[in-house]
Amino acid sequence: MKIAHVAPLYESVPPQLYGGTERIISYLTEALVNLGHDVTLFASGDSRTSAKLVACREQALRLDPRPLKSEIAAHLAMLEEVRSRARDFDVIHFHLSHFQHFPFFEHMAGRTVTTPHGRLDYVDLAPTYRRFPSFPMISISRSQRARLPEANWIATIPHGLPLDLYEPDYEAGTDGTYLAFLGRLSRDKRPDRAIEIARRTGLKLKLAAKIGDGDRAYFREVVEPLIDGDRVEYVGEIEEPQKAAFLGNAAGLLFPIDWPEPFGLVVIEAMACGTPVLAWNCGAMPEIIDPGVTGFLAESIEDAVASMPDLLGLDRRRVRETFEARFSATRMARDYVAAYARLLGGGTQAQAS
Repeated sequence: MKIAHVAPLYESVPPQLYGGTERIISYLTEALVNLGHDVTLFASGDSRTSAKLVACREQALRLDPRPLKSEIAAHLAMLEEVRSRARDFDVIHFHLSHFQHFPFFEHMAGRTVTTPHGRLDYVDLAPTYRRFPSFPMISISRSQRARLPEANWIATIPHGLPLDLYEPDYEAGTDGTYLAFLGRLSRDKRPDRAIEIARRTGLKLKLAAKIGDGDRAYFREVVEPLIDGDRVEYVGEIEEPQKAAFLGNAAGLLFPIDWPEPFGLVVIEAMACGTPVLAWNCGAMPEIIDPGVTGFLAESIEDAVASMPDLLGLDRRRVRETFEARFSATRMARDYVAAYARLLGGGTQAQAS
């Protein structure tokens, strides 16, 4: 099958630092190539891929030091490049936010799929979908698609990781040295909750996270005063090679979100390391975490604190085994190939997957 993947231009594929969407695009395209498909990736020129790369911008937007960048212009130019080559592909798979591609590809919507990677409860999304009802969509969780039930969903496909990405050390983390928080230091990720949980349980917390431009005020006012460099340590935004040790040596991952998280990639990254996860019962978390096996779900700080002894006692080998059974990149790629086949066979109506 000839498959095009269209990535956002904000980060390279895979990203050099933070970037869950681009990381998943990388894992998916690599797995599709390994399955024997002819894959073309439209992305920034600093991307690394086994697929055929069409560089639509010399460098990803976020790390480009040049001033006066235009995100809209860059993505519009990329979409025109994709459209000019559309006849070369059986299916074109879009991963763009805000669905800028809809007006460009309405004449061939049935040969496209779109995977939104963010939340779908913005007030302007439903009217847009009503204007473009023919575009087949694939959600990353049932929770995500429930926010926009009128979209043309053809499948729900959870994320996956290469099984050889992390090599778990099952003795690491068992001494309860520290809890980990990995992601963004933003209000919706609630690092303040993570700090409170660690404080009440007497465990050290290490925060490895990006501080976005829109999160700096929250960080300064709420999070930074709680960082003492001893019991609560901020280690900065870590790169992919550092992630295995950071997650693998942690006693557990704290994921105390306060928003309808559509997936939560870091949760399965921790599971791949054999590290159990304590998450808020919110968004897609009930779909990802098997309580008492790979972690626990909490409704409150008190719930989280009470669950900590059981979390630390979970079998890290079983955490890894569950990850392998449910969240491999090969499983993800095969699920997408099945969705493409249904699409090309004319089955574009919503299916319960």
